[in-house]
Amino acid sequence: MLLANLIPHPDGSGDAVTAIRVELLRPAPGRLDLRFIATGAIERVALPPEVSPSERIDGLWQHSCFEAFLCGAPGGPYYEFNFAPSTHWAAYRFDGYRSGMAAPEGCAAPVIRTRSSGSSFELAAALSLVGLPDLPADASWHLGLSAVIEERDGRRAWWALAHPRGAPDFHHEDCFALQLAPVA
Repeated sequence: MLLANLIPHPDGSGDAVTAIRVELLRPAPGRLDLRFIATGAIERVALPPEVSPSERIDGLWQHSCFEAFLCGAPGGPYYEFNFAPSTHWAAYRFDGYRSGMAAPEGCAAPVIRTRSSGSSFELAAALSLVGLPDLPADASWHLGLSAVIEERDGRRAWWALAHPRGAPDFHHEDCFALQLAPVA
């Protein structure tokens, strides 16, 4: 298991969440398990009152959302996965930086679980990536992890492994800061 800490973008205005840690595991060649753990004044974060049936919905990044970006080779095609606290999700394939966006064929729905307490919120997502041609199971993957945290008063904070200069941009190659080795 790998552990990663996300850092807030300096342009964010939210301060309810004080840390986001991600636990990640590649337990099988075509699988990725993620657990995002946000800590702080969680009661100030805009979270749904209850979990909804999991379904694919676009635009999740406009509110509190946890994200994973994966590519087989820098500069090539990549995938974006969004996981909302409601358990809604979305997946996209891009031909290159912010271009050629489409829903990926053969993408299975992730299994998403959430848990909340006064000082932490956890979202676990299990992804089956079998059948995604740009993520060969026997190759290393480059990974970007990020989160948008929306507070009840509308303020937002953007968290990622790394941030490029300028406005928050999770698609930027600087954000693909982790490399996951293939499963032996």
